Amino acid sequence: MSRELFETIRVENFSPFHIEYHNKRFNESRKALFGVKDEFDLSSIITPPNEKLLRCRIVYDKDIISINYFEYLPKKISTIGIVKSDLDYRFKYNNREEINMLLSKYPQVDEIIIEKDGYLTDSSIANIAFFDGRDWITPKKPLLNGTTRERLLDVKFLRTADIKSSDIESFSGFALMNAMIEFSIQNNIYIKVKND
Repeated sequence: MSRELFETIRVENFSPFHIEYHNKRFNESRKALFGVKDEFDLSSIITPPNEKLLRCRIVYDKDIISINYFEYLPKKISTIGIVKSDLDYRFKYNNREEINMLLSKYPQVDEIIIEKDGYLTDSSIANIAFFDGRDWITPKKPLLNGTTRERLLDVKFLRTADIKSSDIESFSGFALMNAMIEFSIQNNIYIKVKND
């Protein structure tokens, strides 16, 4: 399996957002997987073509492989299904075949939340959080430690807990978070707790 990784960075008005968190994951991943110890600042290679809201996608292994910019089009989501899997996605691998296969198994929903070892983890595109009336709670063991999740934990906006699918009905709010949408409360979303 290819060990290529990627970073998705929100860029607007020629500026990358929260680059320090992307740098941290980029450098830690290169060190863990390839033994690369030098620190690299991704902002030194980000040169967006215009001031629009863009998705900057950097593919890398030991070295930078490619940098591309795309106009950002958010995914429209109204239904989410919970899917059980033992997927290991601790690193942001460029090969998302297993995630895409999970999505393809449930064409009746727009998005999935992956349940692993009995607990909810992430959606296919974002970390998740639930509102309990007082706090926003994110799963203690996500598939991927997203940059927005880490940033919001650092400022104490989020707290972590183990969350089961049976807990969902006790929450009053649901949010998705990633580099592009940041923290986005999802209204009028139906989460299918039981798979058909």
